Amino acid sequence: MMPVYAAFLTPAARRCLCSTALVASLLASTASHAQTTPPGPALPPTAAADAAGPLLTPAQFLGYALGSQFTPQADVLRYAAHVVAHAPGRMRITRYGQTYEKRTLEVVEIGNAENFSKLAAIQLNDRRLASLEGGVASRQLPAVAWLSYNVHGNEAVSSEAVLQVLYDLANPQDAQMQGWLKNTVVVVDPCVNPDGHDRYVNWYNRVRNQNPNAGPDSWEHHEPWPGGRYNHYYFDLNRDWAWQTQQESRQRIVLYNKWLPQVHADFHEMGPNNSYYFSPAAKPFHADITPWQRQFQNVIGDYNRKVFDANNWLYFTREVYDLFAPTYGDTWPSFNGAIGMTYEQGGGGPAGVAYARTDGDTLTLAQRIAHHHAASRATIQATAERHDDLLREFQAYFTNAKTKPGGAYKTYVLASGNDPGQLRMLTQYLERQQIDYGFAPKQLKTKGFNYSSGKTEAVTVQPHDVLVSMYQPKSTLVKVLFEPRPQLEDSLTYDITSWALPYSFGVKAYALAERLDASGPTPTPAVVKGSAAAPTDKPYAYLARWNNLQDVRFLSQLLQKKVKVRFAEQAFEAEGQKYTPGTLIITRTGNEALGAQLDQLVRAQADSAGTVVRAVKSGFSTTGHDLGSGSVHFVKQPTVAVVAGPGVDATAFGEVWHFFEQQIGYPITVLGTDYLSRVNMSKIDVLILPDGNYQDIYPAPALESLKAWVRGGGKLIAMEGAMKFLANKKDFLLKAKTADSVALKKAEATNPYLPLRRYGTADRESTENQALGTIYQVQLDNTHPLAFGYGGTYSALIRTPLSYKFLPKGGWNVGVIKKNGYYAGFSGSKARKELVDTFVLGEQDLGRGQVIYLGDNPLFRAFWQSGKLLFGNAVFLVGQ
Repeated sequence: MMPVYAAFLTPAARRCLCSTALVASLLASTASHAQTTPPGPALPPTAAADAAGPLLTPAQFLGYALGSQFTPQADVLRYAAHVVAHAPGRMRITRYGQTYEKRTLEVVEIGNAENFSKLAAIQLNDRRLASLEGGVASRQLPAVAWLSYNVHGNEAVSSEAVLQVLYDLANPQDAQMQGWLKNTVVVVDPCVNPDGHDRYVNWYNRVRNQNPNAGPDSWEHHEPWPGGRYNHYYFDLNRDWAWQTQQESRQRIVLYNKWLPQVHADFHEMGPNNSYYFSPAAKPFHADITPWQRQFQNVIGDYNRKVFDANNWLYFTREVYDLFAPTYGDTWPSFNGAIGMTYEQGGGGPAGVAYARTDGDTLTLAQRIAHHHAASRATIQATAERHDDLLREFQAYFTNAKTKPGGAYKTYVLASGNDPGQLRMLTQYLERQQIDYGFAPKQLKTKGFNYSSGKTEAVTVQPHDVLVSMYQPKSTLVKVLFEPRPQLEDSLTYDITSWALPYSFGVKAYALAERLDASGPTPTPAVVKGSAAAPTDKPYAYLARWNNLQDVRFLSQLLQKKVKVRFAEQAFEAEGQKYTPGTLIITRTGNEALGAQLDQLVRAQADSAGTVVRAVKSGFSTTGHDLGSGSVHFVKQPTVAVVAGPGVDATAFGEVWHFFEQQIGYPITVLGTDYLSRVNMSKIDVLILPDGNYQDIYPAPALESLKAWVRGGGKLIAMEGAMKFLANKKDFLLKAKTADSVALKKAEATNPYLPLRRYGTADRESTENQALGTIYQVQLDNTHPLAFGYGGTYSALIRTPLSYKFLPKGGWNVGVIKKNGYYAGFSGSKARKELVDTFVLGEQDLGRGQVIYLGDNPLFRAFWQSGKLLFGNAVFLVGQ
């Protein structure tokens, strides 16, 4: 019998479906009930009510057949509660957090009756196998498979397929599944990204035709900006596994580290004209993916291949999806000892319920469900049938990591002379990753790799330097995160190619080939210091150094509390302490209205932000300008706006939005591109243009209005694509370099075959023009406010070649790449030529206002910590 969800499909889809035996067999019970279930939801109100009746199929519970429409996340969780209520002693729900939009994040943990009774023991045992807990580990307990669905919200088939997976796991009549659960505990995350998922589902269910229109031109196949892929702040959560900048990621990783599964499968979708992808992965593999992990990629691939071959389903392996950067749901788990895999089903946001493909077939949601469902079962089966091997190799992975760590370096040193706030941020990050560190007990002279110079040279380890040893269970993850130059076996990679923590956090660090003693005492943290020893004392002023994100947060909070703040444009010395440009100065003069509250506010906000402030008795400086000098500038509390909407890169906008709301807690106005021309810009002090295509956003008349606003005193911050849009336009000093047509003609005259290219190598040749997350050293003019708080260089993560002339007279070239600026990561041969003697960061005056150019995005994915002060400078200090 054809399943009832086929009634919702086009004739072509039904013909395809009839040949797909497994779809019918897997969902037969769903279909048979749907024939007798009236339309509309049938959602039991409580778990107790759920338990009173029989275990319902997804269709019986929801009131519609799987594949006929998309299910909101709340209903997915209700069904999860239903199946758990019908599997007492075998299933439980663990809530691990909530999203920014307050949706619940939870997993369902499943075992057979015997294993379920000892889930806590299994968790503890896995941590013992990983040498993260003391005690004797056993390899006689089940392996753990963690299945993650819907990390990209508009890849919404995942949360449909998981309904059938949960039913199978709960169904005592599914003898095959119950047999696998003897050797496997399964952790199911039904929806990693509920905010993005519901953004897509609510839109699709609102605009779809009553009878799905498979034509690609139909409205239901054209998701509006920003789409449902991303979370609330438009971050790609699948690029956040390693960095954990987002609330969802941080909360999930806490639970993940309690379980430490042996297998992690991440379910995705790709374009609707593709088939299905499963492991083995494509090259490049990171060098620290072990031979066993590579081998088991093939093993699980074989399990999937058998079921896909049996049903004549199209698929591919070893293409596109590599295992290199640690950011993903396959790589980060792999560097934590698991077998990490990505599954990709053709479909995604454009596919809807039915989609007419270019090959003439119709791709249906029901087919997509069947494929992910089958891959889920194959993963559980592989884990169960190979659990002995998985546990043995899992234990060996961490034993080897602890006793025989790989790589040339055995200790990573973070200099104690680094800014305390920046160093604290880095050690807190290590703690979240469960990476151990200690402190140097004494001075030691040795040799090592200096991240700042990029060379191996003499190193003096000082007492209290932070030491991260490779002799620990998570040494593989340590190596991956700290390695200066990851080995890249193939340039055709999917994401960034360099990310070393000392560069991303902007700290002085060294990599040593020797193992060092890290038993030194924990240093006393810096606190509020100075002549004001008691809260009742009233110092002349408070001084706060300007070095990191915490200092920007401190300034943000003071401004909102109506505290008047100034900053030093030049270096000075006061009461035995030296201060660099950018130092914040909070004087009692000017803040009289706050009275005694001033001292409480400054101290409380410093403590909250993690900033060290120092109280001084006098406005006199022993060297440099006094605190009342004209070189000390008042910081106006700016009204900040950012442009969002079609034409603007959603993730670039989200990075700005997240920076203000979550990182520094400063109000920001979001201006939509659809009404931007009607905004009264006189109320805005700072306007941020994130990366994007601004041709339609700022046609000629609108651009003239924008320039008039700048001339009137506005500050425009143009990032990446916005900066490219402004280049070469009237009144903007930024000019793009032009191609040397004379040299090209000469080259073609010398070699007439130069234009000839091979079609089969076009993808590889295209990498010649790419910079794939490559670290370059940007030379800074740190006398300019845009670079206050920095030394002479800044490590930038370049993701697209920059080819701009230096700004002429009237502009300030604050950050440039000169010769030999390349440090790490892949940069194509042509891209490297462009990234020489090029402008990156700078500012020009335009009338009474300023235009700030940021060719490099210092807020990229919120993990490049060293760039955030630079962005704070652009917003708060430049132009004051």
